[in-house]
Amino acid sequence: MSGDGPPDLARHSFRGRPYTGNMRGFDKIIWMLAIALLFPDSLWGGVSPAHLLMEAVSAMVEPWEPAQAESEISGGSEAVQEAAESGAADEAETQAETRTFLTGAGIAAVVDNLTGDAEANGQAAEEEETESAEDEAEIFSVAEAAYSCYTSEELSDTDFLLNNIFCVDSSTTSEGIDWDANQFLTEDFSLEKSSEPQILIYHTHSQEAYADSTSGEAGETVQGVGEELARLLRETYGYQVVHNTTTFDMVDGELDRSRAYSYAQDWLEEYLEENPSIEVIIDLHRDSVDEDNRLVTEIDGKQTAQIMLFNGLSRTSRGSIESLYNPYLQDNLAFSFQLRMAGDSLYPSLYRRIYLKGYRYNLHYRARSLLVEVGAQNNTYEEAMNAMEPFARLLNLILSSGE
Repeated sequence: MSGDGPPDLARHSFRGRPYTGNMRGFDKIIWMLAIALLFPDSLWGGVSPAHLLMEAVSAMVEPWEPAQAESEISGGSEAVQEAAESGAADEAETQAETRTFLTGAGIAAVVDNLTGDAEANGQAAEEEETESAEDEAEIFSVAEAAYSCYTSEELSDTDFLLNNIFCVDSSTTSEGIDWDANQFLTEDFSLEKSSEPQILIYHTHSQEAYADSTSGEAGETVQGVGEELARLLRETYGYQVVHNTTTFDMVDGELDRSRAYSYAQDWLEEYLEENPSIEVIIDLHRDSVDEDNRLVTEIDGKQTAQIMLFNGLSRTSRGSIESLYNPYLQDNLAFSFQLRMAGDSLYPSLYRRIYLKGYRYNLHYRARSLLVEVGAQNNTYEEAMNAMEPFARLLNLILSSGE
């Protein structure tokens, strides 16, 4: 028979010494299995392939008792030493390993190893699954985030807050506000997801664009940035989001911001009356700064526009404006503050200080109301878009922290 094929089974007995050609123990088993599977019994003259396989196994096992095999393998094996002297160390080692495997010791070891590997792999997979679930659920405590960045004493200190977290415009006063930020942290802004609209995004100043925005392309202004935020909140976090692109700052085709907040207010009142399920309102803007002031940072390897949260205090430097009463003023401040604390913990350079100014900027309709400034006129559109991923994540953390 050709040397490229299996051994001539008719010329070799499987009793006594095993076949000692250039095949090792495991090779013979593989050949036997292959032959048993590929050829029917009739080709073997009435001798069952399974019987031949058992003969091959028996021939390798019979000369060795289990205790003998264990002794020889564990002690350096006299059989291995003897074979080495006759120039057949490799063959003897293979035979010894085969005998150990077939007598049970090797099988047990392999089973143990496989079981151990399976358990380790299973544990690793389980840990990965848990981590993935935690990443999705984002089990988060805004208080822990805040205290990881600031002390309780700092958060109770009005001067510290107004000089480091907030920034009060010269046209207004911060008097009459309870500035104990530890109290801000106790407010629960979590909401239960539903099939009805929950989050509203709109733009009082819809025409605000970026340094490289194409003129006349609404998708490259704050409207495009708002749509990206809406998409992330819908697709990544499962919220029902309405994105309104009404141009409140355009009158008869001309840019006119003099009454934009009034026009937006008229629309908001009607829309919220028809959609009382809305619990979060975001008025998304773009800031204006000195040209040499670049509001950019790097997050996850991307150039990202910095964000400023903005609150109206319904008071000028002379005091409270009674006609602009905001029942949710403290809630608005707490909502912005919690977002800032989450950001300071996870994205320390994302936020600028929370800006405080007079009037109320239509923030008085819901406790979870935000006015958000994404970058400025000298940021690129891509930088503004890149800011939406971390911002959406932070918003979700606050909205789901009580679940």
